[in-house]
Amino acid sequence: MTDPAWIDTVAESDADDELGKLYERVRDPVSGTLDHIMMVHSSHPAGLRAHFDMYTAVMRATAGLRGAEREMIALVVSQLNACHY
Repeated sequence: MTDPAWIDTVAESDADDELGKLYERVRDPVSGTLDHIMMVHSSHPAGLRAHFDMYTAVMRATAGLRGAEREMIALVVSQLNACHY
């Protein structure tokens, strides 16, 4: 087994104004946490913004599916792809 890849991230305390505002935007509204999958984009704020906008479009824009159904589909697809996230 190989070691997992490591991506340096910018801590919340070290975030500049632009990144700090993005961190607040992408923070989980229920738990208040900042998901690591979002922080991996911290060295490229435009990538973080694009990731979040795409996630929002995919997970919230389909009126015919409830949020729980979209999450279940994402889980199944991740399992099929052997994705541990």
